Amino acid sequence: MPYRSRRSSSRTTIAFIVLVVIAVLYALSYFVEYTSTTPTSVPSFTNEIVTTQAPLSSAPGDWWEVYFTDPLNINDPDNYANSIEQKLIDKINAAQHSIHIASFEFDLTPVAEALIAAHQRGVDVRWVTDDEYGLGDEGRQFAMLTEAGIEVRDDGRTALMHNKFWIFDGETVWTGSTNITANGIFKQNNNVIVLHSPEIAAIYEREFQEMWDGKFGPDSPSTVEEQTVIIQGTPVQVLFSSEDDVITHLIPYVEQAQKNIRFLAFSFTNNPLANAMIERAMVGVDVKGVHEKVGSDEQGAEMVTFLCAKVPVRQDGNGSFMHHKAIIIDNRIVITGSLNFSYSGDELNDENVVIVDNPQIASLYLQEFERVWAVGSDPDPAKFTCP
Repeated sequence: MPYRSRRSSSRTTIAFIVLVVIAVLYALSYFVEYTSTTPTSVPSFTNEIVTTQAPLSSAPGDWWEVYFTDPLNINDPDNYANSIEQKLIDKINAAQHSIHIASFEFDLTPVAEALIAAHQRGVDVRWVTDDEYGLGDEGRQFAMLTEAGIEVRDDGRTALMHNKFWIFDGETVWTGSTNITANGIFKQNNNVIVLHSPEIAAIYEREFQEMWDGKFGPDSPSTVEEQTVIIQGTPVQVLFSSEDDVITHLIPYVEQAQKNIRFLAFSFTNNPLANAMIERAMVGVDVKGVHEKVGSDEQGAEMVTFLCAKVPVRQDGNGSFMHHKAIIIDNRIVITGSLNFSYSGDELNDENVVIVDNPQIASLYLQEFERVWAVGSDPDPAKFTCP
């Protein structure tokens, strides 16, 4: 009997220890998961940018950054500390192997100087731009690059090379609506999204190489079936115009909206996309949008289509341009990039769009939408005639 009691007591003790160890391991795993996925900074529109960048490690949540311009508070190109320009320069300075750029316009000397310094330390720096709005500009920044031995190529055609993407070391992609100009960063409303993903970078590298080799617009081959990646549980799809029929791929996202749709549009002249949003509004989805004021009341613009369908829309209140091209769906899906919602953007130009299904990223774009909406104004109904 004493032997059995001691054995039973020993078993009970061992079982208790095992349970304690399991509980501790579970608590630690929860803590690691929570702290890895929680942003290290809280978004605030009192600053010139909004970011939830986490430390760059292998932990979930560290693979993206989001920035917005703040033309009300950060509007001096001669004082670019803490601006999007500074963020870009930091990435240029950190590059070790390659910086491949497909960007529409360029007039920022500090960025040119950073690229030249990178080239001089052995980084492969190459730039594809538009023949008219890039190399055709009067600024000396592209000349600075070429004089330093950095090769710059243009599209040599009427349609636009309208991209705004940068690829760093084959690992990180910088894209969004922001031209690398004083106006784009210090006067206009714009966004940047940065994705730290070799898989995403490879997709953009393939597109860059096509343009570098002289394949632009509809002449580019489409690899759309190979342009979706899941990064730490977040689906990310990349689309390129003209080859991918981008609007055709965007409409199903709109058609599947269940709660809400928000959009910020520099140019919105695509009727099928507008109608898809209006159809969702008619079945109870909450749809609202802000149009850039200039051009939004001209023939062919879709603002009147929304107004006549009684979908709430506003014209922006920025004295410069509201240059975003973004759609946010159901508080989780963000569609952004260089593509204006227009025929030329979809069918003629070289553009890129990234679609990210991530509530944290969406929350930042929704905050930007609310900020832009708040300073916008309702269109004058007397200026529009509904059919």
